[in-house]
Amino acid sequence: MKANRSRAATIALVIAAAFGCMAGGGTEQVFKGEIGDSQCALNVHSLSRSHEEMLKKKSIGTTAADCARYCVKNLGGVFVLQVKDKVYKLDNQDLAEKHAGEKVKVIGALDPQTNTIAVHSMEQIK
Repeated sequence: MKANRSRAATIALVIAAAFGCMAGGGTEQVFKGEIGDSQCALNVHSLSRSHEEMLKKKSIGTTAADCARYCVKNLGGVFVLQVKDKVYKLDNQDLAEKHAGEKVKVIGALDPQTNTIAVHSMEQIK
């Protein structure tokens, strides 16, 4: 009797996990790009979709990482992944902050409705 309950509970757990994966946005993909901020990447205060204009001011730092962190902390931005002309939101902002300004490889599932990557891993590309 206990074995049947345990088996039923295990099956229910596996089914629930499968539905959770399907609802999570799809299959895992590999994305390669730079961790930036939404303010610069989406041309909120940048004409070149880069940190160039902000860094010329020299009041926020001297690197892309300085700019991204400043824009997130002080200008209402969020960390994003820039892949050529595409910009993806990231669900793990803490991990993105650690890699601000770096070229990275992100493995995750993209939710096309929200354009958000559910990040499973992120590592710097050297």
